[in-house]
Amino acid sequence: MQNDHTALERLAVFLGEWRMEASFPSAAPAASVASGVSGRAVFRRVLDGQFLALEIEIPHPDAPDSWAIIGVAANGQTYTQHYFDTRGVARVYAMTFRDGLWTLLREAPDFTPLDFAQRFTGRFSDDGRTIVGRWEQRTGGATWQHDFDLTYTRVS
Repeated sequence: MQNDHTALERLAVFLGEWRMEASFPSAAPAASVASGVSGRAVFRRVLDGQFLALEIEIPHPDAPDSWAIIGVAANGQTYTQHYFDTRGVARVYAMTFRDGLWTLLREAPDFTPLDFAQRFTGRFSDDGRTIVGRWEQRTGGATWQHDFDLTYTRVS
């Protein structure tokens, strides 16, 4: 099945290189990763434009580099992000992008058992040059807990 290019064109605002800044609450389990960790993210079209690839490099020993492949979901309106990182982690996220709001959600087991659920919510600035977001996690039926903040700033 060929992807709906209209749905993929909605993601054109992601294309290019971004600088990433992560900040962690002092009480977070990832507190060993210093607040203010910077990285680089590049979104590009791949496989004859059928998918978007996201490559993330973070030059910090406690933060993994990663790749993600984003494709249009079967409904033609949402997306699926397949995520892989240098720890050997592989996950599948349901993704939406609508009115400048980018969401990723993982609430079901995929390549690994689901020990915790995750969600990301990022909002594009009006000029499209910044995405301000946050990752949250939830264990069992608990409420969502803030994990860390993540800001993308367009480089090119």
